[in-house]
Amino acid sequence: MSLIPSFFGNRRSNTFDPFSLDIWDPFEGFPFSTTVANVPSSAGRETSAFANARIDWKETPEAHIFKADLPGLKKEEVKVEVEEGRVLQISGERSNEQEEKNDKWHRVERSSGKFLRRFRLPENAKIDEVKASMENGVLTVTVPKEEVKKSEIKAIDISG
Repeated sequence: MSLIPSFFGNRRSNTFDPFSLDIWDPFEGFPFSTTVANVPSSAGRETSAFANARIDWKETPEAHIFKADLPGLKKEEVKVEVEEGRVLQISGERSNEQEEKNDKWHRVERSSGKFLRRFRLPENAKIDEVKASMENGVLTVTVPKEEVKKSEIKAIDISG
């Protein structure tokens, strides 16, 4: 097991991303039990199960586009905010299903819990014009870009 994330397959896309505020945890995935790591088991399960919502970030000539797969969530359960300092924050929570007294669970694999992702937006982002939409469990956040002013070249006369 390597401490350095793989560049293929199960890579953490934010490891080398200068715009991301996520912090790489070198101990993530170590085979320690939660009691050894001094983390209460219920809190560990709650935050780790859905904490790393996968988000794609692509840049087009017109905008920065973020897409997050959030299956089973309604738009009312997701928050998209732009904080001071040009930070885009996407958060939400998937709650557990209600357990009936007569239910007998054979397997629980679907994740639940809270998630929070933050991205530092570049200077050319128009934070006043951010738009978000959700369709079929996919959240799309569009951050338009300002046109970059091309520097003008001004000739300077040399005297003397």
